Amino acid sequence: MKPPAFKYYAPTTVEEALALLAEHGYDAKPLAGGQSLIPTMNFRLAAPAVLVDLNRISDLSYIRAADDGGVRVGAMTRHARVERDALISARAPLVHETMPHIAHPQIRNRGTYGGSLAHADPAAELPAVTVALGGKVLARSQRGERWIPAEEFFIGLFTTVLEPDELLVEVALPPLPARTGWAFDEVARRHGDFALVGAAGVITLDDRGRCADVRLVFMGVGEGPVVAREAMNILKGEEPGEEAIRAAAEKASQADIDPIGDVHASADFRRHLAKVLARRVLTKAVERAQS
Repeated sequence: MKPPAFKYYAPTTVEEALALLAEHGYDAKPLAGGQSLIPTMNFRLAAPAVLVDLNRISDLSYIRAADDGGVRVGAMTRHARVERDALISARAPLVHETMPHIAHPQIRNRGTYGGSLAHADPAAELPAVTVALGGKVLARSQRGERWIPAEEFFIGLFTTVLEPDELLVEVALPPLPARTGWAFDEVARRHGDFALVGAAGVITLDDRGRCADVRLVFMGVGEGPVVAREAMNILKGEEPGEEAIRAAAEKASQADIDPIGDVHASADFRRHLAKVLARRVLTKAVERAQS
């Protein structure tokens, strides 16, 4: 199938793109990597009247060290570049570990970090990982700019807090504290397929070996990244032994998520996967924190 007719613009600066979004409002749609938008347009599930192509805006493609010890990623930075970047590996190892799980190399060569977040697919890896890391995104419009915590950015199925005239321009990932471990894992029917369930975990231990901070975020079990608050509360302040992790994983699968069933997996099977993945990522995160 082919998409319905639309107007096409290819600005070369952020200011030009923002002017187009301000002019056309809800009729306009930014085009980043296009790995999700173009297929939905071809199937006529999306029909923007105006397409604002961001691919000529070179200023939005970068990976930079942040003064706080974290890292800043431009919205148009390709997955493949993030996957291979030494700074990402050193300062955001959870992102580095996650990238090979995203689709296939051909997709990662075109897909972008900012595009993945703005698309807000509930089965996508980067939204869950960015929330688990406590990241934030920079939204800009002609009215100004604002930083939005990743946990507050996703508000529903394929829906974010971005206004029609706003553009996601940067992602900030904070530094990991000392004695912090991380892990990501997912289950898919085939490698590269959308995951049935995925989980990202980040654990920081105090000097006594107890959990000073815990982050556990699921994908594929809700309308966006799902923070497992009940499970996290079980571990906070406790020694993360096998029994504590098992209890947290059980709580996560029963109290923190409300998955739906579909042709790929039943709700009960997704709960089972969530429990297994929670136990895996929490165990690995603890091992890394201890080492």
